[in-house]
Amino acid sequence: IAVFGRFLMPYEPNAADMTNTFAKPSAEHWFGTDQQGRDIFSRVIDGTKISLRVGLSAVAIALSVGTVLGALAGYYGGKIDTIIMRIMDIMLSIPSILLAITFMAALGKGIDKAIIAIGLVSIPEYARIVRGSILSIKENDYVQAAKVIGNKDSVIIFKHILPNVLSSLIVRATLGISMAVLDTAALGFLGLGVQPPYAEWGDMLGRSRGFIFSAPHTLIFPGLAITITVLAFNLLGDGLRDAIDPKSRK
Repeated sequence: IAVFGRFLMPYEPNAADMTNTFAKPSAEHWFGTDQQGRDIFSRVIDGTKISLRVGLSAVAIALSVGTVLGALAGYYGGKIDTIIMRIMDIMLSIPSILLAITFMAALGKGIDKAIIAIGLVSIPEYARIVRGSILSIKENDYVQAAKVIGNKDSVIIFKHILPNVLSSLIVRATLGISMAVLDTAALGFLGLGVQPPYAEWGDMLGRSRGFIFSAPHTLIFPGLAITITVLAFNLLGDGLRDAIDPKSRK
């Protein structure tokens, strides 16, 4: 839907029709229309690409930075480990949505700023996973052998150690996308994420919350889109964990 959505939308998602506001779901408008007469079905479809773009991009940022920081902390230990992990602990002590709001206040509104903010608040999770895995792997014989034959630290980390952490990172990244989608919706609900007239599920919920009783369809369908997407990525993460981790197999 995110890729081929423009071929599925029966109406222009941002086209307003003030003569047809709050139309109930019907054959003409499957999900009804909103307070500006825009087709909700088209806007929900259009919002798919924005939510997934933010989710995938934010996880890519968090995964890249978190992996590097976790690898440095776990491999070198000492002061480097202490400094990096205490910073990660401070970030983890603050609720992710509040930290994201703080970053958004500093960076400003917009989809690109939302990607950066959500990516930054997710870094500690990946850093801790990588650090913990490296601490248990770096003493193995093949790592010591790589050191003896003169491999550089960067080669040992990225060629001999990180491939053994990859399965855990893939599963966590998949689950992280669902959390990023939720954070995107939360920022949009608060008016800090994607700005009008672009369609984004959280923004649609935020702008329709005053019509929860008079026009509940304006909230139900964006809410269902968020729920289904988050559930889908959670199930995908569980499936990948069962497929990749031999300990979880019966």
